[in-house]
Amino acid sequence: MADREDKNRENVTGKFYVDSQCIDCDLCRETAPNNFTRSDDEGYSYVYKQPENEEEKAMCREAMEGCPVEAIGDDGED
Repeated sequence: MADREDKNRENVTGKFYVDSQCIDCDLCRETAPNNFTRSDDEGYSYVYKQPENEEEKAMCREAMEGCPVEAIGDDGED
């Protein structure tokens, strides 16, 4: 389970985030490319844009549910 106290520093403020457990598998970036991107220097993903509509929220939830190491979190805010 993702730890909000261990978020990658590049995450924008909001509901979804990626923590340091990320293994850079690319699943979230493929599933929700409008919201997740990669830190090339650090080799992990982060949320660069919070979802702005229901479709993006659904894609972020799908990425969170599919993450093999549970590095994507939802802090419950909207």
